[in-house]
Amino acid sequence: MKSILRLFFFVVIFSVFLLFGVAVWGYLTLQQTLQQPLQVESVTTLDVAPGSTPASLLGKLERDGVIERAQWLRRYWQWQMPEAVLQVGEYRIEPEMTAAALLARLDAGEVVRRSVTLVEGWSFAQVRRQLAGAERLQQTLDAEMSHAEVMTALGLEGVHPEGRFFPDTYQYTFGMSDRDILLRSYQRMEEVLDEVWQGRADDLPISTPYEALILASIIEKETGVPAERPEIAGVFTRRLRIGMRLQTDPTVIYGMGDDYAGNIRRSDLRQPTPYNTYTIDGLPPTPIAMPGREAIEAAVNPKPGTSLYFVARGDGSHVFSDSLREHNQAVREYQIRRRAENYRSSPPAAGTTGEGAQ
Repeated sequence: MKSILRLFFFVVIFSVFLLFGVAVWGYLTLQQTLQQPLQVESVTTLDVAPGSTPASLLGKLERDGVIERAQWLRRYWQWQMPEAVLQVGEYRIEPEMTAAALLARLDAGEVVRRSVTLVEGWSFAQVRRQLAGAERLQQTLDAEMSHAEVMTALGLEGVHPEGRFFPDTYQYTFGMSDRDILLRSYQRMEEVLDEVWQGRADDLPISTPYEALILASIIEKETGVPAERPEIAGVFTRRLRIGMRLQTDPTVIYGMGDDYAGNIRRSDLRQPTPYNTYTIDGLPPTPIAMPGREAIEAAVNPKPGTSLYFVARGDGSHVFSDSLREHNQAVREYQIRRRAENYRSSPPAAGTTGEGAQ
């Protein structure tokens, strides 16, 4: 009987030591697995696609030779991170980064965020080129698509694209597309335009938010000094109010399209197009560029005054004049003497004979 008890006691003690040894081995192995450095030679990114699971992701990393003992890491995820959700995205990984640090980054959803900037004054064609070149932004809108086809793909059939997207810096993550950025930009412009329109001045010669957008786009293209936006808006507003043509070069350039080669000739100013504000009354039919918020605010809250003309100094700022005589004098001072530099002003006065009033 005593021998049986001794054997039983020995088996129990052996089992305890065995279990303890297995536990210690397992703990040490897990710690080694968690602290193993990722086998990457330079900073790179790890893509977590829709439908990925911890098991599939870790298994792929093991097959690619980035980690070892993926099964241990998967078990650790199940035991220690049961509530964690594997967020789709792009994760940054660096040499000597540990497997534990990678799991923590996946747990926190620390995806790489990239950005693309749409610049004030850009045309829709420039916006499309910018998005087409954005790093790792999914391209869903073919470069061969017309502007109208792009708008239809956005669910905005019949909407003219020019000026309808808000210039700003937009962040995106892996899996987002050019369509996503455009829709966010379009919605942002709708919100800003509506907000600014609610605070418009009384007695404006424009009657709709869209007309404000058109005017703002012209102001944006004419402005080299941001602080002058309200004053330039004042000139255009007074011209519209008294029925005087805007006569602004950027609209002519936009109307010329691909025919514009960097210079406007007198014949171009006489060539009728829907956008030639030397030949049409009032505003052109659509915006000519993306205006920023300040240009929109200037369009609906122009600076009071009496000036009807302005001419560029050459440093981005302008000289404003009340009369044609004063304007012609400014044109002679700031433009004619710079003829060789192809120096221009906008908007030149009707009937002005100087270089800047072609």
